[in-house]
Amino acid sequence: MARVAREMVEKAGVDVDRLLELLIKNAAAELTTYYYYTILRANLIGLEGETLKEITEVARIEDRNHFEALVPRIYELGGKLPDCMKEFHDLSACPPARLPDNPTVQEILKVLVAAERCAVRGYTEICNMTAGKDHRTYELSLAILNEEIEHESWFSEFLGEGPSGHFMRHGETSPFVSKFLK
Repeated sequence: MARVAREMVEKAGVDVDRLLELLIKNAAAELTTYYYYTILRANLIGLEGETLKEITEVARIEDRNHFEALVPRIYELGGKLPDCMKEFHDLSACPPARLPDNPTVQEILKVLVAAERCAVRGYTEICNMTAGKDHRTYELSLAILNEEIEHESWFSEFLGEGPSGHFMRHGETSPFVSKFLK
């Protein structure tokens, strides 16, 4: 644990135990989303499904990167991940992004956009809690939030909810979080 880092965050008025709870729950959501997006991506079939596979893969890999970026901060603040994967899965801040009973492309899109909206809510809460108080956690959460908003806009566009404003979606993950993975 980075003792002084935790001390400074506490002195700034952040409830570090609550923050750790949120970070761990969001880390669980990221790792489980990575797993479930693997299944969802595999079931995006046909011509319509093919158009979504690449952006689903980008979102999937970025979610794994989010998990990897959150873990060091959890431990720096004195937290730890559960020893049991099932327990960790069940802590997730978001419901599982499971394959729907009727796995059409439209139904899979609904699952994808719901997962991203949950993530946007979770990281917004962490950003609001840490803004001006815990610069490291805030910067990390803001970077992840930026990617989650992008993911939501991609999938909601395909649901016909309006244009996303994003012009290119080609297999490269975003640079936002990559700086935290060194």
